[in-house]
Amino acid sequence: MSFVVDSVIMFSSQVLFFGFGWLFFMRQLFKDYEVRQYVVQIVFSVMFAFSCTMFELIIFEILGLLNSSSRYFHWKLNLYVTLVALIFIVPFYIGYFVVSNIRLLQRKRFLFACVVWLTFMYFFWKLGDPFPILSPKHGILSIEQLISRVGVIGVTLMALLSGFGAVNCPYTYMSYFLRNVTDSDILALERRLLQTMDMIISKKKRIAMTRRMMYQRGEVLNKPAGFWGIIKSVTSSSSNGENLSLIQQEVDALEELSRQLFLETVDLHATKERIEYSKTFQGKYFNFLGYFFSIYCVWKIFMATINIVFDRVGKTDPVSRGIEITVNYLGIQFNVKFWSQHISFILVGIIIVTSIRGLLITLTKFFYAISSNKSSNVIVLFLAQIMGMYFVSSVLLMRMSMPLEYRTIVTEVLGELQFNFYHRWFDVIFLVSALSSIIFLYLAHKQAPEKQMSF
Repeated sequence: MSFVVDSVIMFSSQVLFFGFGWLFFMRQLFKDYEVRQYVVQIVFSVMFAFSCTMFELIIFEILGLLNSSSRYFHWKLNLYVTLVALIFIVPFYIGYFVVSNIRLLQRKRFLFACVVWLTFMYFFWKLGDPFPILSPKHGILSIEQLISRVGVIGVTLMALLSGFGAVNCPYTYMSYFLRNVTDSDILALERRLLQTMDMIISKKKRIAMTRRMMYQRGEVLNKPAGFWGIIKSVTSSSSNGENLSLIQQEVDALEELSRQLFLETVDLHATKERIEYSKTFQGKYFNFLGYFFSIYCVWKIFMATINIVFDRVGKTDPVSRGIEITVNYLGIQFNVKFWSQHISFILVGIIIVTSIRGLLITLTKFFYAISSNKSSNVIVLFLAQIMGMYFVSSVLLMRMSMPLEYRTIVTEVLGELQFNFYHRWFDVIFLVSALSSIIFLYLAHKQAPEKQMSF
């Protein structure tokens, strides 16, 4: 009876997650597009629901909710459904909609979609060859074969996003990196923009008046045809001395300059607003967070470097280790096991919420940046693929943040993987991503004042 009740709770939560994914799809991703393929919406919502359910099971594991056999069953069910969707369903539909957008292949799109899926499976399977991710005793059809390859892709994605976020977050929040923008700077740039627009209008008037006079004098009607006529029209001036091609080149250059001035004006207004916002209480709060995250970024880069150089992987979760060090240093009586359970629950909850929120924001920005009417279905399925791999890898890495007694069932469900490899791989990719982001943001920050001075 308890298994039935537990299953009702789990399936009810999955329905809620499915509904949230459905609303996010309709009101965020596809609010500017017409939904023509409901299978895309269903696949995205199902992937979101099962991904969130894995995080829910981690919280239930820490809190001890539901029966252990029920949790194990739903762990297996969620993992199998997620893997089937990631490896079979989503890649096939991506190939299907890609082929459907190619007119020459539409008649045999199912056949070509199968070819695309087989190509994906070949490269997906070959992905595991260079990495020491499996034990030799695992068979070719074992679940570890699938999870290990999904983990490599997902951990790489997580490390790239984490490295960039660890650097970009303090750069965005801290007022130290803001340029000193005054109202006179904005007015000078706007005046320059208006002068450029006036010059464009004046030159376009000259072109229009010259063409009108040429038409009235019959120069347009009597132009010689053929190749030499084109050469003559380009190189020669009109009867009143106006070289239209030269003026048009000047107009094109001024229009490009006006676009750059407009973007710079918008950037200065945004920077001015951020300066005003940094003076408010909320702005000062985010500025403090920026300093905190900058310290965290330096510490994370330092620890990743230490882990890589000394080939080190933590054996104890950071919460229990931190409490033990504090208790031993202060010399007080403290129930480490009891409080590490509750603090781990809060820490894991924060990681889950921030991971889901951050990924959804990133997916939305990415979708708006590259989507179109024809490519929207393919991009949504591609984002669903990324989301599923990201969440499976999050569970794989989050295992280290859990106390030892709660890792057992996660280890049993995921199989006998080389967990240490994934943590080392995360550190390597995180370090590369963070250092690359520092260089990129440094160059962008250094170039911004130079661009402003040139105007």
